[in-house]
Amino acid sequence: MTLVATPMLPEVRRDYPGLVARARDGDAAAWTELVHELKGVVWATVAEFGLSADDRKDVFAASFCRLVERLDTVRDPDKLPGWMATTTRNEARTLLRSRARFDLRDEVVELESGDHPTDDRLLRDELRVALRGAFGRLGRPCQDLLRLAAADPPIPYDDIAVQLAIPRGSIGPTRQRCLDRLRQTPELRAFLEGSRR
Repeated sequence: MTLVATPMLPEVRRDYPGLVARARDGDAAAWTELVHELKGVVWATVAEFGLSADDRKDVFAASFCRLVERLDTVRDPDKLPGWMATTTRNEARTLLRSRARFDLRDEVVELESGDHPTDDRLLRDELRVALRGAFGRLGRPCQDLLRLAAADPPIPYDDIAVQLAIPRGSIGPTRQRCLDRLRQTPELRAFLEGSRR
């Protein structure tokens, strides 16, 4: 069997300074291009937080609102992808903090009313904690790939290949290997073995 090497995609250097300058001057096409160039970074960052689809969309929109508000203060446009990732994390944490305050109030109301959390809810919470722990055991390349591959809305494989600087054809097999590693972690193995009984 002959293996054919997939050529590496060249790293594309974006003209962020030019796009930012044009967007500051009110060029709608430049703004559209900025959003197009940065949306993959934002979706990948949002995926780190395990939010619902609606919450992910809210964080996505809030992150770009921050960019609109602060576009005039961006000092180094070449670092805009990193700035967007940091801004997105901050927006997601803000949302989670506000949710935690409301969730805590709901818990107090439940306890005061005599209701108890259901077994299904406890199991989901335990699984969520186990999944986060298992995910933390993976190397950064697997984490990055799985976040991008699980983004909602989906990120095209061509964009993932460019962002991770890997051949497009290796994304599927590498993703499968990463998922296999995830399943073998002690945190998830207990859940998977329990489900087979």
